[in-house]
Amino acid sequence: MNDTYLKLIVQGSLYALVLFSIVTWALIAIKGIQHWRVGRQDRAFAGQFWSAPSLDAAAALPRDAGPKSRLAATGFDALYVSDADASHDLEHSWDRKELLERHLRQQIQREHASLESGLAVLASVGSTAPFVGLFGTVFGIIHALTAISASASASIDVVAGPIGEALIATGVGIAVAVPAVLAYNFYVRRLKVAALSLDDYANDLVNLAQKSAYRVTRPSTQAARPHAGGAQQREAFA
Repeated sequence: MNDTYLKLIVQGSLYALVLFSIVTWALIAIKGIQHWRVGRQDRAFAGQFWSAPSLDAAAALPRDAGPKSRLAATGFDALYVSDADASHDLEHSWDRKELLERHLRQQIQREHASLESGLAVLASVGSTAPFVGLFGTVFGIIHALTAISASASASIDVVAGPIGEALIATGVGIAVAVPAVLAYNFYVRRLKVAALSLDDYANDLVNLAQKSAYRVTRPSTQAARPHAGGAQQREAFA
């Protein structure tokens, strides 16, 4: 095989590993920020939720302040929907507890999928990077053997360059794979902890809803409108 093609293959392996490394560290940073933000939002919402005087007051809390707030909003929406006595379709044919548990389970799955995003890439990089490095190593050795054959000499000047590239490819492959595997295992653990926390919170929400007969009053959004209307009437009379 031509020396130029061998060099291109080895260099292509190195470039691929560099790309894998960039993607890996970008995902590590993104997932780290995501889990930090989720933990901060859930702690803040949990404090507000458990300090609320009633379930109706908890239903008025912010709805997009983290996974737990979205889970609570989904549960409250399910209880609002179940109050539609005139609805007779399949969506509203469940009893109150079943409807609440069904919506909570679906929201937990959505939150799980959001936290799980990117982990497959880390797993893929961790499992394939060593083989990409080995691929470059093989062709680096072939390049070294070709150089020896062409020069009819096995001196250090002939083989140092190709063998060096081959060893670099192996080292880079391992260096890329190790952070990816460690990050994957770390975030899988964090994902399991977050999923268990959401499950516990969903059970607490079901128990609280049971005490209120699975009925929640929808927060009023009309409070500020009479003032605006009165101001408009005063301006009209003026």
